[in-house]
Amino acid sequence: MKFPEVELQAHTGEVILPARTPKAVVYFFPKAFTQGCTRETIRFNELYEQFKQRGYEVYGVSTDSVETLRKFAERYGVKFKLLSDKGGKLASQLGILRPTGTAERVTYILKEGEVVHVLRGLKSADEHADRALELAQ
Repeated sequence: MKFPEVELQAHTGEVILPARTPKAVVYFFPKAFTQGCTRETIRFNELYEQFKQRGYEVYGVSTDSVETLRKFAERYGVKFKLLSDKGGKLASQLGILRPTGTAERVTYILKEGEVVHVLRGLKSADEHADRALELAQ
């Protein structure tokens, strides 16, 4: 399946199109500063250099505002870009937007805009980073 071509604003201010990144791990998390989402983001941050060594860029996506994501990234020293899907356009296209307006916890591994792996339903939030690293070849 093709990943939707949606532009999202990063916490750094720039506009990113994850589908155009040659190799990317795009993980959706429901809400910044909550326990599970914080653990998940910290774990992706810990493994970020290993993803980079394999040629992958990591993007964390939530329906939080750019400003909230900037504060979240600053507090936890996030090395990769957090993207705001304010309004849930991308999450909606992927079928992972909850009635609450937040995205489900789902991770997509992309190569040339194609979804090659989808991780969902894992018991622990921080498992997403470890499983994604295993699959990011």
